[in-house]
Amino acid sequence: MSERAGLKPVPEGQLRVAYQGEPGAYSEDALHRFFGEPQADPAPCPSIREVFEQVEIRSVDYGVVPLENSQAGSINETYNLLLRHGVRLVGQVVISVDHALLALPGATLADIRKVYSHPQALAQCEEFLSQLVGVEAVPALDTAGAAKRIADDGRKDQAAVAGRRAAELYGLSILAEGIQTYPQNYTKFGVIGEPSSRFGEPDTTSIVFAVSDVPGSLLRCLEPFAQRGINLHKIESRPQAARPWRYSIYLDFQAAAEDPKAVEALAEMADHTSFVRVLGTYRAWQD
Repeated sequence: MSERAGLKPVPEGQLRVAYQGEPGAYSEDALHRFFGEPQADPAPCPSIREVFEQVEIRSVDYGVVPLENSQAGSINETYNLLLRHGVRLVGQVVISVDHALLALPGATLADIRKVYSHPQALAQCEEFLSQLVGVEAVPALDTAGAAKRIADDGRKDQAAVAGRRAAELYGLSILAEGIQTYPQNYTKFGVIGEPSSRFGEPDTTSIVFAVSDVPGSLLRCLEPFAQRGINLHKIESRPQAARPWRYSIYLDFQAAAEDPKAVEALAEMADHTSFVRVLGTYRAWQD
């Protein structure tokens, strides 16, 4: 497991941080943005699941996982893993995502027949890609991994949607930049692991719960927050895999979990749920 994650001894005081993807992935950019490049030793993992596993068995100090894109929405796999694993959200970082179309040096747009990238990246660039006649969009595990594949395959009829840094790392040319449908494109990442005062005072909490099967339960779950002036930042329902047509509700509210008002609200909402669990309390990212 350690070899797969690229683990190696790190200098004293440096943190080993796992992320999904190859070097040059947006997750690696988020990692450096949050921790600072000298303080973090990146440990690439082939999947988001393995990032959680590495953190859970403490082979790494922290993990960085994608939570939500401003265009394509929530990363469902991450939220499923947050519910399934015992790790906590302890930080948040938001990065601007600027997609480019990368290909081998000398290739032109007319040469391209297949474009590889993460499904979210392909979705974010759908308008641009739809204008490329006869070109097939092919899902890949991550953006940087797609760029590496183009470099390794050595075929001029293939391209990847990834960032400028991936082009530099893998010796690729940029055929087009800023190809996302909406220029203002951001991805929110969560930091998972053990809480630390180095990340600042928490001001946001993420929870997951399921309402009791009684009319008005959802309203009664949310009222305690409104009554105490706690702002709800995000609310989203997701199917429960083991129980068809039953749903878990993910909620972010703008207060630390230890805030007395939040403690009261959580205790009151628990009377109207079949379960409620705090996924983490952390400081919201401020650019």
